[in-house]
Amino acid sequence: MIILISFAAFIATLIGGLFAIRFKDKLHLVLGFSAGAVIGVAFFDLMPEAIELGEKFHSLSTITSCVALGFIIYLVLDRTIFLHTHKDDHEEHEHKTTHRGILGAGSLSIHSFLDGVAIGLAFQVSVAIGAVVTIAVLVHDFSDGINTVSLILKNSGEKKNAFQWLLLDAVAPVLGATSTLFFTLPEQALSIVLALFAGFFLYIGASDLIPESHHAHPKFLTTGMTLLGVLVLFIAIHFASI
Repeated sequence: MIILISFAAFIATLIGGLFAIRFKDKLHLVLGFSAGAVIGVAFFDLMPEAIELGEKFHSLSTITSCVALGFIIYLVLDRTIFLHTHKDDHEEHEHKTTHRGILGAGSLSIHSFLDGVAIGLAFQVSVAIGAVVTIAVLVHDFSDGINTVSLILKNSGEKKNAFQWLLLDAVAPVLGATSTLFFTLPEQALSIVLALFAGFFLYIGASDLIPESHHAHPKFLTTGMTLLGVLVLFIAIHFASI
């Protein structure tokens, strides 16, 4: 059952990514939606889940501090290892921006792996809890695929590279769910990891995707797509948790 559910997550992620590749010429709109979706995942999924799982072990301030720490870690990586170069050094700039795309797509893939872990661990608790977590994962895996492809294409990546990262992101929840057949990740540790990734995603959305989606494009439409991304994730996660 866990493997079948994780395969459904694979399909949802893959379809979302293929959608983004197909409409590459409208990338600014896809990026606008992706920005809202990434921020929506952080606020409506990762942070609440981190608080819920960690409330028995950590104070609220500890969880929110980990969110801030995740934001700062990503900021430092972005400004040092993946620092932007001047536009006149085109080749070096392309190299750096491509690696920024890899950093973002890698974070999303790890998050997808943890999604699979969450499914497996939830079913270890009970079938009912497993079903709720599964629905929550599936409803935002479509946008995860869009987000992964958007980050690669936005940062000077080719369609081939985007598809390779999409496959990794789609396979990740299958691997995560399968891994729980062999070990159990303590809720205490999982809550911290989720909080860190909430910080990562807030940085990706606010500092990377939103500015790029508005670059040289009508801001009204791209802003609307960002708000739509937030709204879609809010509705999906809200109804998944009922």
